[in-house]
Amino acid sequence: MVGQAPGRRVHETGLPFNDPSGDRLRNWMGISRDVFYDESKLAILPMGFCYPGTGKSGDLPPRPECAPTWREALLARLNHIELTLVIGQYAHAWHLSDPKKSVTDNVKEWRKDWPSVLPLPHPSPRNNMWLRRNPWFEQDVIPQLQKRVQQILRC
Repeated sequence: MVGQAPGRRVHETGLPFNDPSGDRLRNWMGISRDVFYDESKLAILPMGFCYPGTGKSGDLPPRPECAPTWREALLARLNHIELTLVIGQYAHAWHLSDPKKSVTDNVKEWRKDWPSVLPLPHPSPRNNMWLRRNPWFEQDVIPQLQKRVQQILRC
């Protein structure tokens, strides 16, 4: 999973997606908290490892020097990636072919790199309006995500 950067609660607890965003993400994936945090099954590699602070409309973007400094070296060590969940605009900009496309456009084109890559909106409660405006996401994409995760984990 590729997220943005740790939020405040993650910064305080040291556990990624240890918040309502994580609850929603686990629900989207159809997996338990235990499976989600099992390092033999899933890797969580954000675009930044430090909490960037809070801005006017939420957390600030990941620090710009983080991903270019270490991302490729860490990804090279992960030798059995079957699915990459690319979560939120900063991860989209790094991992997808058109860094200027909107999150909505990227998610609408979810089949483009499927079944190895899936762009997702951020699961934050701040995106509840996006989810209401885009009901196709939970109707069409989430069942396919859950099916793929089950295939990979062989649950």
